[in-house]
Amino acid sequence: MDIVGDRKFVEVPGGKTHDLPPLLLKTVPEVKRLDKMMGIAAEIIEQEDMVPSLGAPLTGSDDMLERRKMDLALNLVDQYLGVLTHWHWGDSVLEWIRQCEITFGARLELRNLLRSDIWPHAGRSSFVTLLEDKDIKTQGVSLEKAVGLRLAFRQMPPIRCCSDQFLFYLNNSLGQTAYQSWLDTIPNPVSSLPPERFQFEVVDMSLDVH
Repeated sequence: MDIVGDRKFVEVPGGKTHDLPPLLLKTVPEVKRLDKMMGIAAEIIEQEDMVPSLGAPLTGSDDMLERRKMDLALNLVDQYLGVLTHWHWGDSVLEWIRQCEITFGARLELRNLLRSDIWPHAGRSSFVTLLEDKDIKTQGVSLEKAVGLRLAFRQMPPIRCCSDQFLFYLNNSLGQTAYQSWLDTIPNPVSSLPPERFQFEVVDMSLDVH
C-alpha cells in the first residue's frame, strides 16, 4: 500500500498500464418538446400558488404576473434539466464501474484488488476518485453528486412529480448526502487506484429527452 500525503493507493502488481472499459457517457444535449415541459412547469407553479397576488389590479399587472410565472417556469425546467444531467452522468459512471469489475475479475493481477461484496460496495468509490484524478471533462457536473443521485434513484422521476422545493433539495443536498452516506458504510480512508496505472476512453453518447 503506497501512501502519498493523506491518501492511500492500492499497489498494483507489475508495471504495465491497464486498459479499462470505455466510459459510455449518456448526456442530455437537447430536449424535445421543451414547450411541453414548460407547460408542465407552469401547471406546477399554478397548483402550488408560487406567485403571490399583486393586490389591486394595476395597469400592466396581468403582463407582470405572466412574466413572473414564465420566469419561475423557466427556472423550474432549468433546475430539472440540471438534476437530469447529473443523474445520467451517475448512471453512466455506475455502469462503467460494473464493467471495470468484470475487467478486474478477468485479470489475475487485478482480481484481488476488489472486495467481493454486495453491490454497490462503497469501496467502488475508488473508481469515482480515479475519474477525478484523471481530470475528465464533466462540463460542470459534480461526479460525487451525480453518483449520489443515481444511488438514490434507479430512475429519475418526471418533472410532473417534482415540486420546486424538491428540485432545490435535489440540486443542493440530496446527491452529495447520498454519496457521503454510501462512503460512510466502510471505514475511511478508501484506498485509491493509482491513476498512472490505468487508462480508458470517454465516449459521449447522445440521449434525447421526450
